[in-house]
Amino acid sequence: MKKRTFLVSLLFVFLAELMALILFANHDIDNTQDAVLVNEAVQSVRMDWDNMENHRNQTLLDYAVLDVDGSVLFKSKSDLSESINEAVIHRDTILDIQVDDLVVGKIIIYNESARQLWRWKQGMIFIILAGSLMQCGICAGYYVYLNSSIIKPFQELKGFAERIAGGNLDTPMEMDRHNIFGAFTESFDIMRSELKKSRKAEAKANADKRELVAKLSHDIKTPVASIKAASEVGAALTDNEKQKDNYVQIIRKADQINTLITNLFTAALEELKQLSVAPKDMESREIKTLLINADYLRRTEVPDIPECIIYIDKLRLQQVFDNIFANSYKYAGTNIMTEIYLDNKRLAISIEDYGGGIDRDEVLIIKEKYRRGSNVKDVEGAGLGLYISDYFMREMKGELIVENGKNGLKATVMILLSGEI
Repeated sequence: MKKRTFLVSLLFVFLAELMALILFANHDIDNTQDAVLVNEAVQSVRMDWDNMENHRNQTLLDYAVLDVDGSVLFKSKSDLSESINEAVIHRDTILDIQVDDLVVGKIIIYNESARQLWRWKQGMIFIILAGSLMQCGICAGYYVYLNSSIIKPFQELKGFAERIAGGNLDTPMEMDRHNIFGAFTESFDIMRSELKKSRKAEAKANADKRELVAKLSHDIKTPVASIKAASEVGAALTDNEKQKDNYVQIIRKADQINTLITNLFTAALEELKQLSVAPKDMESREIKTLLINADYLRRTEVPDIPECIIYIDKLRLQQVFDNIFANSYKYAGTNIMTEIYLDNKRLAISIEDYGGGIDRDEVLIIKEKYRRGSNVKDVEGAGLGLYISDYFMREMKGELIVENGKNGLKATVMILLSGEI
């Protein structure tokens, strides 16, 4: 509907300009004088010839009266021609004044065609200029409409897709049904919700698998330990070398089985190596966008950011901020204070909530895999957010510092400045 209105308005203005141009091209200024008015002017001058100082113009024409010597006896306007030469150049009408059949002077009737043409040009220029300004206004208004309803929503969708691709499924997509992407945005957020459910189901399945591995390893280690112990006793008591070799072989195989079971626990730690981190130089002002994206509940004010060039992977740094703010939302539920400052050769972003923090002993291990604070209560979580964030920051040559601040848990992201690698 808005597109149709725009096109109709633009077409209307264009047609108005076209009509004005056609009228201007075909307009012909009438250079002829009104014979009746000219005759009236001549007669009035003839009647007042002996008393021209008291002569009054009784017509709609502008004229000047000269005697036979060329002296000006009367002018209805100050800017009229004062000589025959000027009158000829200006294409004025020049007539004789006769009294008693004698030519006593000249009357110069002003040619209005030039003035009429100028007024006509002024009118056309005004119409065309007004039409051009209306076109500019319509185009500017339509650009604002396109920017708000298409360009900006599309950029938000692009950023949202990048975050989804990066694994952030907690931040919802803000929906605006007034733009053309409204329904698509809603579908996109439904997809995010479904992916999040799938991710939770996958995490639960992995947790169940880890629990099963733990139970099986415990169940297997117990009989293996018994077999090893019995073999060691048998090897110590027997005098037969062949039997002793058999017992030693059993002991070796038991150790091998025990090693394989231990490897099941450590194999999960290798999963993180599949997450690639590719840092590069970036302007520090882009940090503001990342923080705003992470703080989708708008619980903090982003301060001024010192201008510098930093060395980061934009997508991974977005995940770091997402994890920090998500933890604050889930476990503190308070406003958040953000500070940004330069610390030696690094840019520091300090994010602190007002939740009171966690136990001192837990601060030391909170970044470890599957570790969660005692304040988690019934809140869902896998204990991987800070562990992954810490891994990302180390891969970007930076650091993640987690500590208890004055008001609550404080996470400081230390980003290396470009050129300081």
